[in-house]
Amino acid sequence: MEIGFRKADVSDAELLIGIYNASFYSDYLRYGECPAYGRTVEMMRQSILDVPKFLIVCDGRPVGCISVKAPEKGIYEIGCLCVIPAFQGKGIGTAAMEFVKAHYRDWRRFTLITPLDKAENVRFYTEKCGFDIRSVETDGHVKVARFVLER
Repeated sequence: MEIGFRKADVSDAELLIGIYNASFYSDYLRYGECPAYGRTVEMMRQSILDVPKFLIVCDGRPVGCISVKAPEKGIYEIGCLCVIPAFQGKGIGTAAMEFVKAHYRDWRRFTLITPLDKAENVRFYTEKCGFDIRSVETDGHVKVARFVLER
C-alpha cells in the first residue's frame, strides 16, 4: 500500500465533498449535525482557499484529507483529518499525522477538536498519535475534547 499526499486546490472541491460526506455521514446520523458533512461546492472552494488541505492518496486513489491552519508561528490546528470508511484502520490517518509533522517542521504544538464520545477517535489521537486531552467543552449539543500534541 502506497500512501501519498498532495495539496488540494479549488478544482478538487467536488472530490473533497465526496470524501468528507463519506467520512462524516455516520457523524451526521449520530449527532443530527456535522459541520464537515453536506457542504456545497462554493463552501468547499472557500474552505480550500481559507485553510490548506492535503488530499491523502492510497495506491493512486484519493481516500482522505487533512487540513491544517496556523493561528500563530509553530502552532497548528488540525481542522479535519478524515479517511473514507473502506480505508480506515489501515494506518492512513497515522501516516497523515506523520506527514504534517514533517511538512510543518517548525511545529511546537498541534491541536484539534473531536467528539469525546467517539472512542475510536480518542484512542487514535491519544494512543497512536500521542495527543493529550486538555479540555472538554460543548459544541451545540455535542461534547467535544481539545487534543494537544507538543514537542
